[in-house]
Amino acid sequence: MGDRSARLPYRQDDPARPAQHRPQRGRWSDARAYAALDLGTNNCRLLIARPQGSGFAVIDAFSRIVRLGEGLAATGRLSDAAIDRTLAALRVCADKLQRRNVTLARSVATEACRRATNGPEFIARAHAETGIHLDIISAEEEARLAVLGCHALIEPGDDPALIFDIGGGSTELVLIDTAAGAPRVLDWHSSPWGVVSLTEIAGGGDAPGDRAAAYARMRATVAESMAGFAARLPRQIGRPRLLGTSGTVTTLGSVHLGLSHYDRSRVDGLIVPASAMRSISAELSTMTIAERATFPCIGNERADLVVAGCAILETIMDLWPAERLGIADRGIREGILRRLMGSPRP
Repeated sequence: MGDRSARLPYRQDDPARPAQHRPQRGRWSDARAYAALDLGTNNCRLLIARPQGSGFAVIDAFSRIVRLGEGLAATGRLSDAAIDRTLAALRVCADKLQRRNVTLARSVATEACRRATNGPEFIARAHAETGIHLDIISAEEEARLAVLGCHALIEPGDDPALIFDIGGGSTELVLIDTAAGAPRVLDWHSSPWGVVSLTEIAGGGDAPGDRAAAYARMRATVAESMAGFAARLPRQIGRPRLLGTSGTVTTLGSVHLGLSHYDRSRVDGLIVPASAMRSISAELSTMTIAERATFPCIGNERADLVVAGCAILETIMDLWPAERLGIADRGIREGILRRLMGSPRP
């Protein structure tokens, strides 16, 4: 699992680490830089920032679809091809950490590495080949980091709010209370279905009947996995508030806006009628993969996975019937950075 002797005196479940490489002299040599790396089932994302006011200023960022969990549902293992793709992305991240003089970093891995029998072996190899030590975090820690990273975008209100994160291998849902200002977790749930795992289990062909049947299977599968959590949710809510963070909601938000290319400044913080998101989801579920790929913000990389995300989103809107959906292009990485910089835990 790699050398843990360099661990700084942070809490054991929040193992920030000093940078692995000696900082180079350069433009940012006098700035204290922090880094957060989130390796999910589908994406590898890095954010490097320095404190600024009550928040932080981003110095550098990186995101690449690596599909680490591809085939995991069938084999229980990370494939050689997926590992190679992911290591290539981690090498890019390691280079950025060195060039940006990062002094404190935390790198986390989520559902794919939690589930894979060779997850620890991959973690050790990643450390040996890139110098990046990935911590496999629990689903609860993943959910809390997502809340810390995006809760500022929740619409004002006194009733409990639901935040969700649709990942590649799992979906986290967190019920929070914001009455006291800072978010307080009331309940949480992790479903084992994300866009990759659900597509591989319940996917269908391109024939119209196959597409409709596949979407119905996805909805039923997700609903079953969330039934226990749904039963615990409060029923008497004046105005349910709903906030989503993930590639699914940012992609659908882009489709709603009709963007010709992804624009974070227009999507992060966007509030969309839930009915509009349902209409887009229903439309996409009837299309072929080739037809979905014609949407500029879906493209070939997301065309085969976006319908699973739609199925998960619609199921969440069923159990928490908010009239509007808030969209966040921020989450785990931002939560890690805020925690490194001293923000309290939700």
